[in-house]
Amino acid sequence: MANKAIFEDKRILITGGTGSLGKTLVRRLLEAKNGAPKKIIVFSRDEGKQHAMRMEYLNAASATDEVIYNNFNRMIEFRVGDVRDVNSLTPALRNADIVINAAALKQVPTCEYFPFEAVRTNVEGAHNIVSIIRNHNLPVETVVGISTDKACKPVNVMGMTKSLQERVLLCGNLDCPQTRFITVRYGNVLASRGSVIPLFHHQIKNGGPVTITHEDMTRFLLSLDDAVDIVFEAITSAKAGEMYIPRAPTSKIVDVAKALIGTRRIETVVTGIRPGEKLHEIMISDEEAHRTSVRGNYYVIAPILPELMNGEPLPAPALTAEYSSEHDTLSELQTFALLKKHKLLIEDNSDFDEGRKEMLR
Repeated sequence: MANKAIFEDKRILITGGTGSLGKTLVRRLLEAKNGAPKKIIVFSRDEGKQHAMRMEYLNAASATDEVIYNNFNRMIEFRVGDVRDVNSLTPALRNADIVINAAALKQVPTCEYFPFEAVRTNVEGAHNIVSIIRNHNLPVETVVGISTDKACKPVNVMGMTKSLQERVLLCGNLDCPQTRFITVRYGNVLASRGSVIPLFHHQIKNGGPVTITHEDMTRFLLSLDDAVDIVFEAITSAKAGEMYIPRAPTSKIVDVAKALIGTRRIETVVTGIRPGEKLHEIMISDEEAHRTSVRGNYYVIAPILPELMNGEPLPAPALTAEYSSEHDTLSELQTFALLKKHKLLIEDNSDFDEGRKEMLR
């Protein structure tokens, strides 16, 4: 479990801080269960989302131009900027002890059509963080890169750029030995912006049809709080260059759709796999399995660069093959239970199946 004081009096910079993960990180940091931060810096290029967050945390009933005043003196500080832009990123990094790099272009089809835009955010953004820390000799303690299962054996642009981000941050440990660069890699985050569950909700509420790209498609499923738990655990326990992987449940997407539809008379339509989409996701590849150990509730991949191992031998591998969403999938009932646990079932879905309801009590 994460150390209860890891964030005590720390200045924490969250790039992409107005996204689904960023907002959950801010909420969890403010709970101060792992220590009370001195400052939380929300860095993003969307002034509208920043304004909405600011209003929420100021408990302001109505907006005025003055709400931005004293921004830099408040515990939650908002900075408009882009990880692509060194000039806006540098002053944000100057005041950070811990950096969580959640800024990303993450929509798979969008990245397929605009690949270099994905490179600029997902790769160049990470490179900028490393370069600024190195060039200005900044006393940043830890940088956490947020990666994805799509970075493992990537077949799409989003995965390719995230895989390169992992390697850029890994090499940051050589360029900036005073800073610990670590990464976390996880799967689909339930109900995050742009994910499949909000799409299914929208389609169901509009009477269908619900679109499924392939009947055999599987995915790892985590909640936003699960994702934050991984980040906090990595900050607590990871050594330089290590990558943390959740031991997460997997499900068929068709079972997710069935659970959400319930007894409603809504059609499902198979539309075919989208550009860059995999049938099954892989969280740890065959090639990474021999460098993978178990630490608590997580898999940990040791760095591929020998310089970061400090002569330590690899522990006995925890896996003998790749870690794929294809294996050990939840049953339809278990998928229903998972969605119910995270309060993702649509209203009036309680009559999904009386027998299943009884089993879930």
